[in-house]
Formats: sequence, structure tokens, C-alpha cells
Amino acid sequence: MKKPDLQHVLDSVAVGIFTVDRDWCITLFNKEAEKITGFKQKEALGRKCYEIFRTGLCIRGCYLREAVKTGKTMIKARNNILNKKNEEIPVSITASVLRDEEGRIVGGVESFLDDTIRVTLEREINEAHTFENIVGKDEKILKLFDVLATVAKTNVHVLITGETGTGKDMFARAIHNASERRSYPFIKVNCAALPPHLLESELFGYKKGAFTDAKQDKAGRFQLAEKGTIFLDEIGDLSKDLQAKLLQVLDEKEFYPLGSTKPVRVDVRVIASTNRPLGKMAREGSFREDLYYRLIVFVIEIPSLRERPADIPLLIDHFMAEQARLLGKEIEGVTAEFMKSLLEYPYPGNVRELKHIIEHAVLLYQGGQLDKNVLPSYLFVERTASSPPESHSFPIVGMKKSFSQMERNELLNALRKHGWNRHETAKALHINRTTLWRKMKKHHLHSNKLS
Repeated sequence: MKKPDLQHVLDSVAVGIFTVDRDWCITLFNKEAEKITGFKQKEALGRKCYEIFRTGLCIRGCYLREAVKTGKTMIKARNNILNKKNEEIPVSITASVLRDEEGRIVGGVESFLDDTIRVTLEREINEAHTFENIVGKDEKILKLFDVLATVAKTNVHVLITGETGTGKDMFARAIHNASERRSYPFIKVNCAALPPHLLESELFGYKKGAFTDAKQDKAGRFQLAEKGTIFLDEIGDLSKDLQAKLLQVLDEKEFYPLGSTKPVRVDVRVIASTNRPLGKMAREGSFREDLYYRLIVFVIEIPSLRERPADIPLLIDHFMAEQARLLGKEIEGVTAEFMKSLLEYPYPGNVRELKHIIEHAVLLYQGGQLDKNVLPSYLFVERTASSPPESHSFPIVGMKKSFSQMERNELLNALRKHGWNRHETAKALHINRTTLWRKMKKHHLHSNKLS
């Protein structure tokens, strides 16, 4: 019986296979490779492999090139190729070095499978766990997705509550993007970032001559958001005077710019957010009660990351893929130690902090899987009840101190460490300066009082 030749054997398997020589010219191309790529064998033979497959990794990060260089087999790596019709095809590949009988490297061999079905299923699963750009599969978040989809279709004003870092701005933008106002502006205003007199002109604009530097008319953020959405972040920091003007906008859909005697009418949806207890503030008189009741027509409470631990692995994958794409890195996954470290951390900075942690890890990543050695060192600082945590480290379980007291100790310790330099302190805590200023105000931390 005649022994089948190599080409005949390779044509009989349901896996795309090709080989290259040391110059990356294709020397073998089987039937399944023809089927997946759309190129015939006679079109591929003798051509550079990157001219046929045209992947984003062909010039930089090629798995086959890495296999030939290191002598190691790359197993089940993922990639996307372009077929002859210039359609993107996801593939799962295995690449290995090719040697002759004397063991000398003569090229490389790669097998690949059309991975479209698996990628499609993954996408469907991911879409079931997302709303716009918000990711989650915890029951609390999935219920919020249903609520967001419903409220987005209305024009009702919304109040979003939750701890710092839970993603209140993302929820606000998601509501806008899913609404009929999505083709119009989404304007964000941080109510804690500016003093009241500047914030008023920023929100409502002014007429020429309203004050010394008002050399021409300026439209406020409400006018810029016409027919769209204005997001008032940290509305609990709004002064009483501005609360009154905001109430007028909500009730009458008009306001007076600074220096104007004529009202400006607007069609704007208001979404507000806060991490402060507005109800308590309204009862105590520091927040207008009538405005409070106007804002709470529809309230969305975002749970902290500590309350939705099932979302941590999902968010790790999401942020890892996002950051790897931005930095042009291919990551094989994470080690058990990496995942364990992140599952045990309490996340005082919530989702935003987890995102910064993953950004840090991917930036330091050198290959293989993400391991605990690329995580920020503050995650592993030994802590005791007698000593306040240093540089953004919080107790995990069993501490009797309230979260508020732990946060205050954390801020105070970091401020002292950095000589009360707000820029350096915010950088060390992985938060922006506005958030730092707000937290200092909340905990009555001022350099002239403490040292």
C-alpha cells in the first residue's frame, strides 16, 4: 500500500496548517487553511506569511516569530486575521519552531482554527453582563440594568447615589446614551470643583458687563446642554443660592443669566449625583428640602464594589482587555495568586480603584500571565489595629473602626507623608485632586489645624 505524502495527510485534517522558511515565506498550505483564509494554495505558496494573514500582530508580536525565536511552542493563542475578502476572522492558533533531521531551525509551523463561534458566544455572554459601558453580573447590578433601560426612555430627572469611585458618571452617561436625547449634548459639571460665584456663571452664563471681566456674553452649561442632558456631579456641594436657581430650572425650565433681566428657556434633562446623605442634609437645613424632593423622583443607588464581589473577576477581565489593547500587549490571563489578592482587597476606592490597579499591573506586565508581583505594593502592606494604614491601605476584615474613621486616618496619614501637598497626595491615593479636596472637607482636614 502506497504511503500517503505529507500534503495529503495535512489536507485531511480539519485544522488550518501552514509552514514557513527562515525568510517567512510560506512553504506549505493545507486545504483547511484555504477554507479559512479564502486564499488558494497556489496563491499562498512563496508569499510572505504576513501578506496572506495580515494580522495586527504580524509585524510586532507575531506568535510564530516568537516560537521560532525562543524555541517554545505557543499554544491556543488568540488572534484575528483578514481573509481574502478583507473580513476579520478570529482564530485560535498554535505556533512552533520547525527543525530538520539534524535539529537545525529551518522555519516555523502554525495551526489555526476558525474561532468565530466561540467569540460570538463570548460576546453574547458579555453583552448580557453590560449596559452601555457598565460591566456587571451581580444580581444588584443586573437589576440596575433593567431600571436604567426603563428610566432612560423617559425624561424624568434622576438622582444617582453611591460611594466615591462607584461610577456614578458612567451611569449618568449610560442613561443619556440610551435615551432619545443621545444625539444631543451630554454636559458634565462638577459642583464641588468651583467656588459658588464661579459655578453660577459656569452653569447659567452671563451677559456682557455683568462683572468686570465680562467682556462678552457667555452661554452657561444649561444652554450648552439644550435638548440633551446636564449631569450635576456631587450636587450635595451646591450652595443654597445655587440650589434656589436650580430649583427654578427644574420647575419652570428657565433661568436668568448673570446680569440679564430676561429669562432663558431650556429643554434639558437633569441627572444629579452625590455621595452625601441628602435626606439628612435636607432635614438639618443644609440642603433645600423642596429641591431634595424635586430630585428624588427617581433615585438610583449604586452598590459599592464590596457589595458585589462576584463582579470583581468580570471587571478585572474587562479592564485588563481594555488596557492591553491601549498598550498593544497580549496577555495570557492571570495567576491564582493575582486573582486571590484582588478578591481579598476591600476597595475603598471602588471600581475606579480597581481600574487603576489593573492599569498599573498591565503597564508593568512583561509576558505570560499577570502575577501578584505587578500589583501595587500597598495591597500587601501589613496592617494592625494599633497603627493607622499607610499610603492607601485599608484593613480587610475584623476592624472595629468605622469605614469613615478608616478613610480619615488614610487621608491624614497620606497628607502628612506628602507634606500636605495635595497634588502628590492625590497621586499616591490614585484619586483626582477634586476628590481629595472633597474628602478633606468632609473629614475637616486642614494643614493649619493638624500637623
